[in-house]
Amino acid sequence: MTESVLKPSIAPLSPQVQIRRLVWKIAIATFLLMAVGSTTRVMNAGLACPDWPLCYGQFLPFEQMNLRVFLEWFHRLDAAIVGFSAIALAGLSWWWRSQLPRWLPYASTFALGSILVQGLLGGLTVTELLRFDVVTAHLGTALLFFCTLLAIGAALMPYNATGTGKYLSGLGLAAAIAIYLQSLLGALVASQWALHQCLWGSHLCAVMNSHLLGVIPATLTTVAAIVFAWRTPALHPTLRILANSAAFLVLLQILLGVATYRFRLQVEILTISHQAIGAALLGVLVMFSVLARRNVTQSQSFS
Repeated sequence: MTESVLKPSIAPLSPQVQIRRLVWKIAIATFLLMAVGSTTRVMNAGLACPDWPLCYGQFLPFEQMNLRVFLEWFHRLDAAIVGFSAIALAGLSWWWRSQLPRWLPYASTFALGSILVQGLLGGLTVTELLRFDVVTAHLGTALLFFCTLLAIGAALMPYNATGTGKYLSGLGLAAAIAIYLQSLLGALVASQWALHQCLWGSHLCAVMNSHLLGVIPATLTTVAAIVFAWRTPALHPTLRILANSAAFLVLLQILLGVATYRFRLQVEILTISHQAIGAALLGVLVMFSVLARRNVTQSQSFS
C-alpha cells in the first residue's frame, strides 16, 4: 500500500486519445512538408535530385550536397516520415476499431490512400521533369490529405456543443472548397510560371487571371463564414477562435498575394509564405466546418 501511495499508477491513454495525438502530429508534419515543397519549387530545386526515390543513387548524397539538393532530399525524407505515419494511423485505427468511432478506420484508410497517391505523384514530378499538371495534382493531393487529417482531429476533439450556429458548417465548408480550388489555381500559376510569362511575354495570362479572379469567391465565402460566426450569439469559444484566426489569415493572405504580384515573385519568402498561409487558412476552415457541425448535431442528440 505504501508503494501505491509513493508511486501512483498512471492510467494508459485511451485508443481515441492516442489516435488523436498521432493525427495532430502527422498534420503538423504535413504542413511542414508542404512548406518545404513550396520552398523547393521556389528555389528551383525540384530536380536537384535527378533520380527517385533515392538521390544520386544514395539515401544521403554527401558529395553532391548543397542547399538545393538538401531541400529536395529533406522534402523526400519528410514525405517518407508522413507516409509511414499514415500507415501506422490506418493500422491502429483498424486494430482498435471496436473502441473507436465506426467511421474512423475508413477515414484513416482514405488518408492513407491519398498520401500513397501523393507519393506516386511526387515521383512523377521528377520523372516527368516537373510537368505542370503533375505538380498541381501533387499539391492538390497533399492538401486533401492535410484536410482529411484536420477533419479527423477536429471530430475526435473533446467538445461540449452549444447548439448555436445552424448554418456555420455549410458556410465553412463552402469557404474551404473555394480556398482549395483557389490553391489549385495558384499551383497552376506557379508550376507554369504564368505570372512571369504573362508580364514579360503576354503568355498564359488566362491562367494568371483565373487565379486573380478566384480571389473574389474565395474571399467572399470566407468573410461570410467569419461574419456569421461573429454575429452568432453564445458561439462556442473554439469556433470563435477559429473564426478570428480565419479573419487574420485571409487578410494576411491578401496582403501577401498583392506583395507577391508587386514584386514579380522575386522575393522568395513572400511566395513561400503566400502558399503556406493559404494552406493554414484552408486547415482552419476545415476545422471550423467540422466543429460547427458537431455544435449542432451533438446538441440535437442530447435534446
